[in-house]
Amino acid sequence: MKFGLTPIEEASGAVLAHGVRIHGVAFKKGEVLTPERRSALAAAGVRSVVAARLEPGDVDENEAALKLARRLAGAKLRCSAPFTGRVNLFAESAGLAVIEAQAIDRVNAVDEAVTVATLPPYRAVADGDMVATVKIIPFATERETLEAALAAAPAGAISVAPFKPMRIGVVSTTLPGLKASIVAKTLRVLEARLMPAGARIVSQEIVPHEIGPLAKALARMVDGADALIAFGASAITDRRDVIPAAIEAIGGRIERFGMPVDPGNLLLLAERHGTPIIGAPGCARSPKENGFDWVLERMLAGVPIRDKDIRAMGVGGLLMEIASRPQPRAPGD
Repeated sequence: MKFGLTPIEEASGAVLAHGVRIHGVAFKKGEVLTPERRSALAAAGVRSVVAARLEPGDVDENEAALKLARRLAGAKLRCSAPFTGRVNLFAESAGLAVIEAQAIDRVNAVDEAVTVATLPPYRAVADGDMVATVKIIPFATERETLEAALAAAPAGAISVAPFKPMRIGVVSTTLPGLKASIVAKTLRVLEARLMPAGARIVSQEIVPHEIGPLAKALARMVDGADALIAFGASAITDRRDVIPAAIEAIGGRIERFGMPVDPGNLLLLAERHGTPIIGAPGCARSPKENGFDWVLERMLAGVPIRDKDIRAMGVGGLLMEIASRPQPRAPGD
């Protein structure tokens, strides 16, 4: 691609790099100078323009952006019409943005002319939200560069995992001093979290904070739910504590206790015969984002969540403080 100051008599077919406005004649950046436009500028006294001219082997910015976007777009994504070298990818369903981060890094490493920007992996999106944008920086890119970018991009490297209308069973434990209003508020907050996914609470029980009663409650509801959540009156502090012990008592298996996300450190992840069970941390009673959201959203979207997945959440896992926390992490204020 040639780029630079171009005599107006040689500018037919060139792309304007800067807008031109003179004596009532105006053309925008990115417009192609047709013979008629070139003549209009010449008649207005323009002698030269800063423009780009494609050469053999160049691919127009819009064509290049659309090809790369279509390569990257996976399930539940649609590509916008290309404009000024940009194609946006929009969600066609509420769910989680699933991004192959290393693949996007490889595409962006091909050449500075080719860029892909996405939401963070596993960000919850609504139907119609923008998930990614592909932008070709100059007005054209060399075909070899485009081919290299396409080769670096696995098909469907960006997708949306749709939320599923799951049935959720909830057990809350109580201790003397725990107000019934707190348990009720916790359920309302959970319902609000489930609503975007179309999930719902199908059963809920309140039992003493003891292994036996909790195990019986979990056993009663496990066959009629797609997932279980246990809210403890007291935070889980060990794998042998009340909630994990009750889960194991009904044949469950503990996948992970503790996560490198704060708030959310004391989350427990378990399963029984394929049914996921979450031992919620205390911060899950708050509507503010915390580690519980990250695990719950993956579960609702059917995205696998295992020990290794939680281990990988540490970078970016320091979230905002919750003012009501009895032991805030930062002194002062």
